Amino acid sequence: MTFIDLGLSASLVERLDKLGFNEPTPIQAQAIPQILQGRDVVGQSQTGTGKTAAFSLPILEQVDPDLKQPQALILTPTRELAQQVARAIQDFSGTRESSRDGNRIYTLTVYGGQSMERQINALERGVHLVVGTPGRVIDLMDRGVLRLDNIRWVVLDEADEMLSMGFIDDVRKVLGQVPPQRQIVCFSATMPRQIKDLVATFLHDPVTVTVAQPKAAPTKIEQRVYMVPRGWTKNRALQPILELEDPQAAIIFVRTRATAAELTNQLQSAGYSADEYHGDLSQSQRERLLYRFRQSQVRWIVATDIAARGLDVDHLTHVINYDLPTNVETYIHRIGRTGRAGKTGVAISLINPLDRRWLQLIERRVKQTLDISRIPSRSQIEAKRIEKLHGQVKNALAGDRMASFLQLVSQLEKDYEAHAIAAAALQLLYDQTQPNWLNLEEHPPEIDSKPIKRGDSKPRRGGYNARDGYFGDRQESSART
Repeated sequence: MTFIDLGLSASLVERLDKLGFNEPTPIQAQAIPQILQGRDVVGQSQTGTGKTAAFSLPILEQVDPDLKQPQALILTPTRELAQQVARAIQDFSGTRESSRDGNRIYTLTVYGGQSMERQINALERGVHLVVGTPGRVIDLMDRGVLRLDNIRWVVLDEADEMLSMGFIDDVRKVLGQVPPQRQIVCFSATMPRQIKDLVATFLHDPVTVTVAQPKAAPTKIEQRVYMVPRGWTKNRALQPILELEDPQAAIIFVRTRATAAELTNQLQSAGYSADEYHGDLSQSQRERLLYRFRQSQVRWIVATDIAARGLDVDHLTHVINYDLPTNVETYIHRIGRTGRAGKTGVAISLINPLDRRWLQLIERRVKQTLDISRIPSRSQIEAKRIEKLHGQVKNALAGDRMASFLQLVSQLEKDYEAHAIAAAALQLLYDQTQPNWLNLEEHPPEIDSKPIKRGDSKPRRGGYNARDGYFGDRQESSART
């Protein structure tokens, strides 16, 4: 099946082809024809399945470029996701012009932390699509500068996240003010009761489209679990893991802003290239950090779940669950940030002995058994570092700068054997790159081999609640993020 088969125009398909979109994903194949036919749509799909194109392409196909009034409103839970959606729409609409006056399709992002005056000026100049967070959208509506008279499409992107962040009443207020003759598209990874109620209230005879969850495909994502020994802190356990894994680019997920700041400080003190990413940062700080991360100027980002929404990079090699997520679906969403576009990725989780039930639930979800590994020992770390040193020496031997050191070697050869000189040079390099953190035990404590009891789903505080599908206390976990 091609995008032409779905009903998109040749000009839009040509643009997609230039962007490398040659074949629709399952969610696109299901949703695009329904939206083009004017149906309300409920889509259950994870991030990474192509849902942004699924709702934006049929909207771009039908929007009127000559009417410079908001015709589509896309609500997202975070500013980062709003920016990500807007960038995708701008890519898709890059060469689409009106046949009458050549006007482009203009997309505006609106969210808190950005100049409201700039957003108001853009609305007054005229835009076709508005992508934003519910709070700022309502602020602009209340000021009378964001008028919904010509809205034909409303998209709720990641509706369950807007619910978990407390935006559900804002969403209801927005939906209550859009014209009755409009389409609503609701995408949500999960369908809690309040989202189902929202759908029943505002959507007209919606068609439901779903896709199989592809996020934990073992051929693309290698999942590893490390047990934190009793008496050890997570930070003590994480550093040898990082030294052994040596992630090129990683997101380290933590539960709270305070943990993000503390862990980042510890990693930076140990000499690692890391920075924090959470809700206390200003928008300009977030944008600068994201730019540095995409340019590989920062290798690792320590982030909370909510702040990391929309934080996607092509070169991400590792996802590390320093703190366990609050539910299994969040785990799937986290690890799915790596191993995209045919690439491979690694997902690492740190667990405590009491987290074995959580591991069992994940194993059921990903349909595979996850082996629990011991924290790397000193000998493993040293073997890894020597292997890396071997590669560095080979690269140096193939380079041009080596010639400037040959005279020094000749002088040393008068008193020492050549192999002894080489070994001494390697020792100096090895010692200079010694990681700046506490020494490892040669053999970390053994993993508790107590078997997991199967079939016991009794909820307990701090454990899995089978009815609501989360771990720990819901209010506490949401407030801390």
